Amino acid sequence: MHEDGKDDGHRAAGAAGSAVDQPAFLALERELTVLLRRARANQGEMAREVHPDLESSAYGLLVRLDECGKQRATELAAYIGVGKATMSRQLRALEELGLVAREPDPADGRAWLVALTQEGQDRVRRVREARRARYAGRLADWDPREVTELARLLHQLNRGMEK
Repeated sequence: MHEDGKDDGHRAAGAAGSAVDQPAFLALERELTVLLRRARANQGEMAREVHPDLESSAYGLLVRLDECGKQRATELAAYIGVGKATMSRQLRALEELGLVAREPDPADGRAWLVALTQEGQDRVRRVREARRARYAGRLADWDPREVTELARLLHQLNRGMEK
């Protein structure tokens, strides 16, 4: 605040800037960077385990369909954060691999729903089970309450990132 009683906003920016430089936020940035780098590499491995020709970016689509069931391509595009053209290309590739199929949307005859095929379900579930087994093995020395707390905090972080 200036002597004349007016605030030019620099103080608020400075306060926010100092919070960003706190050791906790520096540590958070560092650890998230490592986690995200490993997650990207892991996603590529998972995709190849589902099918050798599967693009790494399409793995998340398959997981979403496994968890949520049939969805419109527009819903999938919004969830993944890609455009309609990218989604169409990915879905065509997944159809060619026999992992997904499209069917008319009973609620809207002009729209299509995308669903995992039986082959897609089997492959995705097998890979996801193997991944959970790897997590369980790597975190075997953790207290189960710590694993639960980590999942809770990651969920909270993810929800906060949606805002």
